[in-house]
Amino acid sequence: MLYLIGLGLNEISLPLEALEAIKKCKKIYLDSYTTEIPYHLKKLEKIIDKKIISLKREDIESEKLVKESKNENICLLVYGSPFFATTHISLIEDCKKEKIKVKIIYNASIFDAIGETGLQLYKFGKITSMPKFQENFKPTSFLDIVKENLKINSHSLILVDLGLDFETALAQLVEASKVKKVKINKILVCSQLDFNSKIYYFHINQITKLKNLKNKIKTPFCFIVPGKMHFVEKEVLERFEMKK
Repeated sequence: MLYLIGLGLNEISLPLEALEAIKKCKKIYLDSYTTEIPYHLKKLEKIIDKKIISLKREDIESEKLVKESKNENICLLVYGSPFFATTHISLIEDCKKEKIKVKIIYNASIFDAIGETGLQLYKFGKITSMPKFQENFKPTSFLDIVKENLKINSHSLILVDLGLDFETALAQLVEASKVKKVKINKILVCSQLDFNSKIYYFHINQITKLKNLKNKIKTPFCFIVPGKMHFVEKEVLERFEMKK
């Protein structure tokens, strides 16, 4: 049997149901490629009293987990919620084809936590991801989603790929907005929500005056481009605004 377990956003957010399931499992795996967890893995191992094995993308997308779950109980731990990455639904479908039982245990995701910004969740449009620019390839298509959302007055959540620090990611966002001719004024950056939560609201071109900000933003972090806001949303955002 395969248990797909959401870790939530901090090391003590595992529900009792998850802890009971982990006790039944011979092997405990962690999806370590979808996102970076903000705490040390040993903290989690101490809580569950078992060794955790980190898996790379190729391991999860191979037949490894399907084959192992045929003969024994194993679990895959996922930071946040199990279904925020499309890879995991593919894994479940592969198990079902082999008539392997799957138990999903849900938890909080980044999409729950961004409600702390004051922006209303039902007013968010499509979610998009910012990939890391390469020397000869700078993918800016993620901003097409932002452009679509702005047209319908919706907010945009931009997830940031592994390997991107805040300063580089912001520079990419500015560059992509110029290439795609998307007018972005103020943005939010949310860092380690529900663990060491930091939320900042600022003008996209103001960053050169905020020298210390790069040391305050830790992975995982995300950007939000607000759409049309209700006056209550504006009032809440003022608490996070960085002045010039």
